[in-house]
Amino acid sequence: MKAKKKNCNQGNFLYPDLLKQLNPHHSLLQLAKQIPWQHFDDEFTVYYSEKGRPAKPIRLMVGLMILKQ
Repeated sequence: MKAKKKNCNQGNFLYPDLLKQLNPHHSLLQLAKQIPWQHFDDEFTVYYSEKGRPAKPIRLMVGLMILKQ
């Protein structure tokens, strides 16, 4: 089953936005901005079913494979 998108409209007063905490010049953050994530989402969605346990997000799985390599 494809992962459902989470509602990100509600903030948390204890933790500021994660992107504000990260170094914008870090090489992995720069790489993440250049990767066409929507392309991977479009290509891999056909392999997910609407039945069964919800899967991990496609972006997470592709990102982990990139880090592994």
